[in-house]
Amino acid sequence: MTDLTALLSEVPTGLLIDGDWRDASDNTTFDVTNPATEQHLATVASATSDDALAALDAACAAQTDWARTSPRTRSEILRRAFDLVHDRAETFATLMTLEMGKPLAEARGEVTYGAEYLRWFAEETVRHYGHHTTVPEGTLRMTTRHKPVGPCLLITPWNFPLAMATRKIAPAIAAGCTMVLKPAKLTPLTAQYLAQTMIDAGLPAGVLNVVASASAAQVSAPLLADPRLRKLSFTGSTPVGVNLLKAAADNVLRTSMELGGNAPVIVFEDADIDQAVDGALAAKTRNGGEACTAGNRILVHEAIAAEFTEKFAAKMAALRVGDGMAAGTDIGPMIEAKAVANLQSLVDDAVARGGRVRVGGGPVPGPGFFFAPTVIVDAPREARVLREEIFGPIAPIVTFGSEAEAVVMANDTEFGLASYVFSQDPSRMYRMADGLEFGLMGFNAGVISNAAAPFGGVKQSGMGREGGAEGIAEYSSVQYIGQPDPYAG
Repeated sequence: MTDLTALLSEVPTGLLIDGDWRDASDNTTFDVTNPATEQHLATVASATSDDALAALDAACAAQTDWARTSPRTRSEILRRAFDLVHDRAETFATLMTLEMGKPLAEARGEVTYGAEYLRWFAEETVRHYGHHTTVPEGTLRMTTRHKPVGPCLLITPWNFPLAMATRKIAPAIAAGCTMVLKPAKLTPLTAQYLAQTMIDAGLPAGVLNVVASASAAQVSAPLLADPRLRKLSFTGSTPVGVNLLKAAADNVLRTSMELGGNAPVIVFEDADIDQAVDGALAAKTRNGGEACTAGNRILVHEAIAAEFTEKFAAKMAALRVGDGMAAGTDIGPMIEAKAVANLQSLVDDAVARGGRVRVGGGPVPGPGFFFAPTVIVDAPREARVLREEIFGPIAPIVTFGSEAEAVVMANDTEFGLASYVFSQDPSRMYRMADGLEFGLMGFNAGVISNAAAPFGGVKQSGMGREGGAEGIAEYSSVQYIGQPDPYAG
């Protein structure tokens, strides 16, 4: 316990405004709790509207100088931050497991994944090209260049406390934008430790400001109403995203929205069944199922449904549920008690409509917020477990008879983030990619996120892309300069 106490003492618990960690203006705080033990971890300053505006003041004051900072300087800060995150990897991983619950092995994986955004955008910073050419008529020289969009509000979720922060912070730094970051109130500690790491890497005061708060509206409402803010990037639920989009419309803000998901895992009759089982398991259980890319619905061809279900259910039943700090844990706690209650309501609804529980089906006794890995079969299409984002270790399996039917079933959702296809037919990959209304598709792979790849969805899963060459464009505006061609005419 002494080691954990020492570790937690390294984490700032105040608000980061203009390079200084400070108390909230009215001295209010909120508590952070370990979801595996329900024990108190830390008490964190809770930002007020005045604090949020002070953070924006700092970001605006820093914007001009930061935008003029050379790309190489920004790149080197990001690269130093990448190295520091790896140097502090065990602290970051332990913090994530303590405040969010994921197994320590997964948390270590997130450190590697999250740090890659810092390295990727360190490299993209110096390759953010414009172009110079002559217009078709030959009368003008045309130059296009990229400029930072300006001060940004970044709102991150609780399920990937490091990676969701680096995925937004890194491209903003690369493009030359200043930021106000509001981390989720359930998991602010990792983001605050990251902010200190960015300072240690040489990020100037005011470029990154962090305002955790018990009330999201206390931060977002005054900032979205302020015309100085020029960009909003949000990862979270679709209903919250819709409300933020409405608020952002008044000032015509640039927006990036990574919202809910309802990912289908489609297993065809020619799939390698063992590969499909392992891929579906990875897609379903990463982060305990608490991921927007999680396999939400498993659609299996009727010819192989019995064999697939038997093998998949056996692997789900073998998963070990427990404290993420304990060795051998496969599935950690859910984030809070109401998440467990919602999972139980999804199971109850499916059973009431005729579904059958093959494995699991209910909570695991605490302390802590645990739910057993669950497999449901025979649930009708109107069951909530097939219509809503599950965000937990529940896997409903349904069958289909043809490729066309699989596409219709997969697209029967308002969401369009991730999808997964298992088949040994190479030509099917592009047919499915054409037919599926999703921003991401894994082909014979259950985990596909990568810093070098553009991440984002369609329909009510959002707009914009994070990561990849596309990621820096979300924080840039294009300026065109036209001048007479001295050789024209």
